[in-house]
Amino acid sequence: MPYPWEQRKLSETNDVRDGTHDSPKYHSVGHPLVTSKNLSNSGLDMTGVSLISDEDFEAINKRSKVDVGDIIFGMIGTIGNPVVLDRDDFAIKNVALIKNGEVPSSFLIQLLKSPIFAEYIRNEYAGNTQKFLGLSKIRDYKYLAPSSDEQKKIGAFFSQLDNLITLHQRKVFCKINMPECNI
Repeated sequence: MPYPWEQRKLSETNDVRDGTHDSPKYHSVGHPLVTSKNLSNSGLDMTGVSLISDEDFEAINKRSKVDVGDIIFGMIGTIGNPVVLDRDDFAIKNVALIKNGEVPSSFLIQLLKSPIFAEYIRNEYAGNTQKFLGLSKIRDYKYLAPSSDEQKKIGAFFSQLDNLITLHQRKVFCKINMPECNI
């Protein structure tokens, strides 16, 4: 018999932090500093990313070091666009960081991409000129979750589906823009 889904609070299942809110000095060489402008529906886009010094990189990472498997999403300006990280060589500014924890990122990312979370964001963000979602609102987010085993299965299923959709999108793009392409 399957276990019933139960209500969970994000801060009780995963460590939720945010990146720096300071504006470090940018350099022509250094470590990437990811902001909400680097997040899109298709993932992390490092195009045009600003670079910071070793000192700033280390200071930011004391507070909010990213690891492979963590989730980040914009919380100031462009809110949303959650991404599961497949790299950890950058620091973050004005984005939420959800550490991979009790509820696996493969399940949580699907929830954060859902219309339910989008509605929560619309109801909870503040600001007239520049929208922002406070860290406490993210930590307080309540959602329904199945058993740990079911979370893993659901996360794996939707991850596989996302990968299949991406592959087909690439094929269509390739056929339209480069007919000689063999994907």
